[in-house]
Amino acid sequence: MSAQIPIAVRDRISDRAKKTLDVVARFVEEDCIPADAVFEAQIGSGDARWENHPRVIDDLKEKAKALGLWNMFLPKGHYKESPGFTNLEYGLMAEWLGKSRVASEAVNCAAPDTGNMEVLAKYGNEAQKAKWLKPLMDGEIRSAFLMTEPQVASSDARNIEMKIERDGDFYVLNGQKWWSSGAGDPRCKVYIVMGKSDPGNKDPYRQQSVILVPSDAKGITIHRMLSVYGYDDAPHGHGHITFLNVRIPAANLVLGEGRGFEIIQGRLGPGRIHHAMRTIGSAERALEWMLMRINDPKKTPFGKQLREHGVILEWVAKSRIEIDAARLVVLNAAIKMDEQGPKAALTEIAQAKVLVPQTALTVIDRAVQSFGGAGVSQDTPLANMWAQIRTLRLADGPDEVHLQQMGRNENKRGKAVAAKINSQREKTEQLMEHYKVRKLEIGSNIKRSSL
Repeated sequence: MSAQIPIAVRDRISDRAKKTLDVVARFVEEDCIPADAVFEAQIGSGDARWENHPRVIDDLKEKAKALGLWNMFLPKGHYKESPGFTNLEYGLMAEWLGKSRVASEAVNCAAPDTGNMEVLAKYGNEAQKAKWLKPLMDGEIRSAFLMTEPQVASSDARNIEMKIERDGDFYVLNGQKWWSSGAGDPRCKVYIVMGKSDPGNKDPYRQQSVILVPSDAKGITIHRMLSVYGYDDAPHGHGHITFLNVRIPAANLVLGEGRGFEIIQGRLGPGRIHHAMRTIGSAERALEWMLMRINDPKKTPFGKQLREHGVILEWVAKSRIEIDAARLVVLNAAIKMDEQGPKAALTEIAQAKVLVPQTALTVIDRAVQSFGGAGVSQDTPLANMWAQIRTLRLADGPDEVHLQQMGRNENKRGKAVAAKINSQREKTEQLMEHYKVRKLEIGSNIKRSSL
C-alpha cells in the first residue's frame, strides 16, 4: 500500500497515484488472490481448457472498472490514451498485480497486451488504432506478439527469417514462430509480427518490419502449445505457429518498412519494467508463504518450529534485503524512463531485467525448501511461480545478452579509470617526496614505542 512506498521515491508519487495504489492493493489481496483457484477450476481439464473463458475474469473486470482500475500502464506524458500515471507510479501498482495470476488481466494490464497496446499507441496510425487499439484498451479482445523462431538464435533479432514480401497492395508472410504467448486464447484477434521485409539491406537493423496480422488470416496454422516446465498456461498458451502465403493488407504495416527494430526496442523497454515489478510482487508473496510455513505450530520437525532451526531466520532476513534492494533498482529505471525516455534508460532497464528474476527465484527457492515436498507440488503457488519467473531470464532477451552489453559499456571506462589511477599514483609519489617519507612495503617491520 502507499504507506509502504520506499522513502527514496515517495515524494515523486502523486496523491492520486497513492490513493489508486491503495485501491489496487486491496483489490489484489481481497478479490484477485482468492479468485486464482476459481480461475483454475473454471478452466477445467483436457482440450476444452483452450476454449473456456473463466467467468471469474469478467466479474473481476467489472469490479476493476467500477474501482477505476483500468489500463494504468500507459505512461503519463508519452501517450494521449494514458490514464495519467508515470512509469514509476504504475511500477508500484504492478508489484501488487504480480502477487496474483488473474490480477493483471482483471485490470487490463496483462502481457503481452500491454506491450502491444504501447506499440499501437506510439507507432500505429489512426486506422490501426481504431481497429485494434480501441478494442484492446476496452478489454474486448486480446493479442499476441510473434518474434522468436525455433530454427534460429532469436536472441539476436537480426537472425529472424520470417519473410514479409510486398505484392501489390498486400504483404505475403512465410515462416514460423514459437513462444507466441497469448495465441491460445480464443479472444486473441491480432498478432503483432516481426519479420524481414528487406533482407538485402546493408544495414542489418533496417531489414525488419512489424505488421499487424488478424489471427484468423488464411494460411496460419497453430501446430501446438508449448509448455513451461510442464505448465501449458491454458487458455493463454504459447503457440508454435506457421505462416504459409499469408496475405495481409499493406495498410497493416506499422510505421513503415525497415522500422522493426525501432518498434521492438520501444516495446521492450517499458515491458521489462512491468515484468520486473510484477516479479517483485511474486517474490513478496513467496516470502509471505515462507513466513506462514516457518511459524506453523503443526509443523515441528525435531521438536521445534522451523523458525527455531538453523538458518531459517537468516533466509527470511536475506530475502527481505534482496527484495528491497531489487525493488529500488527497478524504480530507479522507471524514474529515468519518466525523465529521459526508454532509450536513455537502457542500462538501468537491463540491470532490473537481469537482477530481479534471479532475486525472486532465490526467494522462491527458499520458500519451496521451507515447505519440503509440498513446495514442489500443486498445493502451494510456489512451484508455478518458480516456473513462470524462470522464463523471464530468457524472455525479452536472455540475461547473457544484457550482461554482455552492460559489460561492454562499463568497460568503456577502462582507459579513463586507468589514467585516473595512474595520476593518483603520481600524486602520491610527489607527496611522498614532499613529506620525506617512503611507502611502507607489505610485511615490513614497524617499530612502535610505548608511552
